[in-house]
Amino acid sequence: MNSIERLIFVIVCFGAIAFFLKNASKLFALMCMGRWENRFDNLWSRFGGMLKYGFGQRRVISRKYGINHFFIFWGFLILVCVYFEFLINGIFPEFNLGFLGTIPYGILLFLADIMSFVVLIGVIIAIFRRTFFRPAHIAPSFDAYFILSLIGILMIAFFTTNAAEANLNNLRMISWMPISNRLSVLFASIAKNDVHIISRVFWWIHAILLLFFLNYLPYSKHLHILTALPNCFFRSPNLISTVPRLKFSKGEEFGVSKVFQYTWKDLLDFMACTECGRCQSVCPATITDKLLNPQQIIHKGKVNLFKNGVAIRAIRPADMLASAPANAKMVVPLINGGEESITKDEIWACTTCGACMQVCPVFIEHTPKIISMRQHLVMEKAEFPEELNSLFEATEQRFNPWGIAPADRTKWAIDLNIPVISEGEKVEYLFYVGCAGSFDSRARQITISLTRILNKAKVSYGILGNKEKCCGDPLRKLGNEYLFDKIVHDNIESFKKYGIKKIITACPHCFSTLKNDYKQYGADFEVIHHTQLISELITEGKIKPKSSNSSENKTVIHDSCYLGRYNQIYKEPRDIVKACSNGKSPVEMENHGNNSFCCGAGGGRMWMEELPGKRIYLERTHQALKTNASTIAVACPYCMTMFEDGLKDEGVSDKVCVKDIAEIVDEAIK
Repeated sequence: MNSIERLIFVIVCFGAIAFFLKNASKLFALMCMGRWENRFDNLWSRFGGMLKYGFGQRRVISRKYGINHFFIFWGFLILVCVYFEFLINGIFPEFNLGFLGTIPYGILLFLADIMSFVVLIGVIIAIFRRTFFRPAHIAPSFDAYFILSLIGILMIAFFTTNAAEANLNNLRMISWMPISNRLSVLFASIAKNDVHIISRVFWWIHAILLLFFLNYLPYSKHLHILTALPNCFFRSPNLISTVPRLKFSKGEEFGVSKVFQYTWKDLLDFMACTECGRCQSVCPATITDKLLNPQQIIHKGKVNLFKNGVAIRAIRPADMLASAPANAKMVVPLINGGEESITKDEIWACTTCGACMQVCPVFIEHTPKIISMRQHLVMEKAEFPEELNSLFEATEQRFNPWGIAPADRTKWAIDLNIPVISEGEKVEYLFYVGCAGSFDSRARQITISLTRILNKAKVSYGILGNKEKCCGDPLRKLGNEYLFDKIVHDNIESFKKYGIKKIITACPHCFSTLKNDYKQYGADFEVIHHTQLISELITEGKIKPKSSNSSENKTVIHDSCYLGRYNQIYKEPRDIVKACSNGKSPVEMENHGNNSFCCGAGGGRMWMEELPGKRIYLERTHQALKTNASTIAVACPYCMTMFEDGLKDEGVSDKVCVKDIAEIVDEAIK
C-alpha cells in the first residue's frame, strides 16, 4: 500500500468509525430515555445466561435451520479479531497479531480461513431457503437479502485478497490458511502485476464493505447484532409472569401511550428484535388469523422509537420523571396513529399465553408491553371492548366477573359440610375456590371433586365462603390495574385476618396471580395448585387411586399456559394421570409442555367475543382430537370451558369428554 492509499484509508476508516460511534451513542441515549428498571442484580447468573443463550445460541439451535445461524454467528465472532488486524494493518502496515506467537497466530488464521468458508456456505443456504423454502413466519425482505449479499461478498473478498497475496508471496503464514492457499493456484497463470491489481481491488472492496456494514447495522433489521447479547444479559431469569405494580398518585398517567414511558429494557427489546418470526409462528392469535402479530408489535415499537427520536431526546431529563410531560409531542403516536402505530384490535387480541416470549431467541418481553398499553386504554381513555363493561362493573360491585351475588359463592357446598374459616380457627390450608369454581356450573364439579380428595386424604383445610373475592387476574390482564389494586389489598387483609399461610387453588389463573402478582404487595403465603397437592398425596400414599378406565381408552394432557409455561408445572398432572391409569402415561398433542397451544381464554379473552378469524379454542380442540384420545385432561376451569365448547362445535361430545385432573382422581378413589 502506498502513502496516498494509506492516507485515503485512514480518512475513510476514522470517518466510518466516528460515524458508527455517533449513531451508537444516539441509540444508547434513546434507550436511556426509558423508565428505570433494575436489571443489574445476579450479575454472575446473567453473565452465564448470556454465554448460554447469547453465545451458545441455545434457543436459536432448538429450531430447524438454527444451526446455520449458529455457524454464521460464530464465524463472525472469530473474524472480528482478523478484521481488527485488517483495519489496524491498513493504517500501520507493519502491524499484525504475530506477537501472540506463531502457533496461536497460526491457529487464529486457520480458524478465520475455515470460518469464512463456513459463513459463506451459511449465507448461500440462508438465501436459498428464503428464496425457495421460506417458512410462512419469515417475511420476504429486501433488507435480509441485502445483508446476506454483503456478508457473502465480504467473504469472497477475503478469500480473493488472501489468495492473490499468497500468489505474490506476501503472506508468510499462508500455510495456516488451507482454503486461501488452495485458491492461490487460480492466479498462477496471471501476470504478477495483474495479480497485484486484483489484490488491491479486492482489499479495498473488503475494506469498504466492512466499514459500510458497520454503519449500516443501526439502520437495518440486523441491529440485533449489536443489541442481542446485551438483551440476553438483561433477560428475566424466568418467563415474565406479572407486570410492574402501578402507584396511584395525583397527576400520574397510567399505562403506556408514548414509547418513552416504557422502561429502558423495553426499549432495548425493540432494538434487539431479530425479526426471525418465531414469536408469530407460535402466537395463537396470529395462527387463527387475528390482527395481532407479536413480531409486528415489537417492530412498530422500534419504528415509533426511531421516528420520535429527535422529539424524545429534546425532552428535559427532569420532565422524564413525569409520565407524560407536556412538551413530549410525539411525531408518531404509539397507539392508533396510522400504519406505523399499534392498533387497539392488536392490543385486545392477545391471550397473554406467553408463547412468544418462550421462543424468542433474545428474550424479548412482548406480553407486559401489551398489558401496559391496555392499562392506558382502560384507565386513561376508557376505550375497551363493550363486553368488558359488565366484567368490570360486576367485579367491582359483586367481586366476581359473573356478577352473581356474593351470597351464592357457597351454593356448591350445601350439604357437603365444608369447613368455613373464621377468626381463631386454625387450618393448614385455605382452599381458595375462585370465581369459576364457585359460580360456573361445570367448574363446580371440579370444586366438589377436589373437596372429596381433600377429605379422603384427611387434609386440614377450609374455605372463606362468602368472604372470598376474585383474585383479580382478569382485571390485571385487561389493564384495569386500579380495581386490581383495590381487590388485592382486600384479599391480603382477609388472608392476614384469618392467619392464612398456605393456599390451594384449582384454577391456574388464581394460582399464578396469588403466587406471583401478590408478592408485589408483600404477600408471604405459600400457594399450591391442586395438581401439586394431589401428586404429593399420591406419593405419600394418603390416597390410592385405582384405574377405572379400560386399556383401550387414551387420555391426552392439555397444558394450561398459566400452570405450565408461566409456572413450569408439567410433571405433576402427568404423574397423576399415570397413577390413575395403571401406570399408563397420557398421550401428548404435537404442541405440549413449553410449546403448548393456548385454549384462547387467557388474558381476559374468556369474557370477550372472538370475531375475526378462526376460533383459538377450536384450533386446540382439533389438535387434541388428532391424538384419538377419549379423554382430554385439563387442570384449569377456563380450559375446561373452551374444550367443551370445541367438542360441541365439532359434534363429538358423545365420543370425547373433558375432565379436570381432580375429577379423574376422584373417580379413581371412589
